[in-house]
Amino acid sequence: MYYIVETNKSFDQAALDLESAVKRHGFGVLHIHDLGVTLRSKGQAFDEECKVLEVCNPGQAAKVMAIDMRLNMALPCRISVYTEKGKTKIGLIKPMQMLSALSQDAALIQVAKEVEDITIQMIDEAK
Repeated sequence: MYYIVETNKSFDQAALDLESAVKRHGFGVLHIHDLGVTLRSKGQAFDEECKVLEVCNPGQAAKVMAIDMRLNMALPCRISVYTEKGKTKIGLIKPMQMLSALSQDAALIQVAKEVEDITIQMIDEAK
């Protein structure tokens, strides 16, 4: 269900490298949520770092919504860079498993597989 890798890079370097990999693969970064900063700014004791990149390939997103418009709620894809007990990690929830839980349409499964393969490549490159 998850694809998570550990990297020896710093949190900041891993986040920068992931953003570059996303762009190299024809996806756009729609937004970056810095959950660590947000939680701390709201008075929460949170010692880890966590950035969630919302990424999208417009062509793939259009295919998904053409198959089942309800799946807009599962978009865009999210890839996280975070720390856990002193280790930096990069991960995502696998699109194929997530979307196949929401629809059994064969065309959708194919699109999700393509997106999953590319997003895993992005993570591996950023690692």
